[in-house]
Amino acid sequence: MNTDSPATATDTERPDALGIRQRLALFVLLTASFTLAVDFSILNVALPRIGREVGFGLADLQWIATSFAVCAAGFTLFFGRCADLFGRRRQFLAGTALLGVASLVGGLANEPWVLIAARIAQGIATAAVTPAALSLLTTSFPEGRLRDRALGINGALMAAGFTTGAVLGGLLTDLVSWRWAFFVNVVVAVVVLMIAPAVLRETRSTERPRLDTVGALTVTLALAAAVFGLTQASEHSWGDARSWGSLIFAAVMVIAFVVTERVVRDPLVPLGVLRRRAIAWGNIAGVIAFATETSIVFLLTLYLQNVRAFSPLQAGLVFAVLGVGTVIGGLVAPRMIARIGATRAIVVGLAVQAAATIPLAFLDLMSGWLVVVLVGTFVGGVANLVAIVGFMVTATTGICDEEQGLATGLATMSQQIGITVGTPAMSASAAGLSLGVSTAVVVNAGFCVVVSAVVGLALRARSNSTARR
Repeated sequence: MNTDSPATATDTERPDALGIRQRLALFVLLTASFTLAVDFSILNVALPRIGREVGFGLADLQWIATSFAVCAAGFTLFFGRCADLFGRRRQFLAGTALLGVASLVGGLANEPWVLIAARIAQGIATAAVTPAALSLLTTSFPEGRLRDRALGINGALMAAGFTTGAVLGGLLTDLVSWRWAFFVNVVVAVVVLMIAPAVLRETRSTERPRLDTVGALTVTLALAAAVFGLTQASEHSWGDARSWGSLIFAAVMVIAFVVTERVVRDPLVPLGVLRRRAIAWGNIAGVIAFATETSIVFLLTLYLQNVRAFSPLQAGLVFAVLGVGTVIGGLVAPRMIARIGATRAIVVGLAVQAAATIPLAFLDLMSGWLVVVLVGTFVGGVANLVAIVGFMVTATTGICDEEQGLATGLATMSQQIGITVGTPAMSASAAGLSLGVSTAVVVNAGFCVVVSAVVGLALRARSNSTARR
């Protein structure tokens, strides 16, 4: 394993201590991660107003969010590998600069095509920055309590960022302008670019294999087609030709991706990596953890605004409780992992999240429904972050520094696939079943239960070895 690390001698002597440089590096990386997470949801509550002011048709509004999410998820593996080969620090800085420019263009946009182009550029920037930031984090802190703490804070801020985006989007839209949802990123990018060059050290792989562009293209097309198919199912029906046709195309692209990875000399994802049970099952848990929690925000937004007549700002404020829960979960998770291991943390986290989610399917039958929402989302947020940090630790532990970009790229793609696919999948469940949102909530909890049980069984042999430190 590569021993190059920005840790100072003092840090090595005190493995639980952070030096000044490490603190600044952590601040920069966490700020970037939080900002990128906010971008996934900050425009959601502002979509109707953006449509009126910029000229989007009602049916086209979804692409403001979807164009960003598909690019953010689809190019993550590609850029995760690029970070290993060409330099994580260099890619982090370039991606942050692109994010700042794209956000400035988006904030000034007066035509639909300009706004969509800006969102695509933001998505590509996110795909470049997120795995670079995560691999810089994992290579900056040695395996153990210090890295677990850093991953815990990172996971808390990324999950809280999704919720914060909903609250912040409502505040900016109602009090100032939706355009500030873009301009905030410009300020953050400038601050990060001022500090990062001085505190982040370059790390990269010593090998220079060819980039697998065919693999990157097929996995991106697969994700885009899957999201489009699920979106069409939620808007029309599962019998719609655009829905099942897109899903079939997505499956074909997945097969093409696997075949490509088998035959190319330097695959984007060496299939042997996916045969490591911790990486494979850890990433599956990550997809479900992000998909279920982000989609529950969407489902409850529908309920609060369509059934309970809440305003966008009121609905956003309700989710502030969820944000607090995610922050607490991120702080609690490293201690749980130290006691019971990362695998058990995933199992317990998803099981408790399911228990907190089930009551949300019966809100119409409860007089104190708002209390149930607040308690359920808070407990679910804590549990979700325990599972997410467990997934991050599981998916990046035991990986040499030369492969951290690949490992973190996989972890980041799992996160972004969960965020991207979760909402349209739950929307399709709500639209395709007669009981609507309530049934979708039950499906949401069911996924948590099933994956909790399967991961526990699949990784039980690793439980004792990961319950370390």
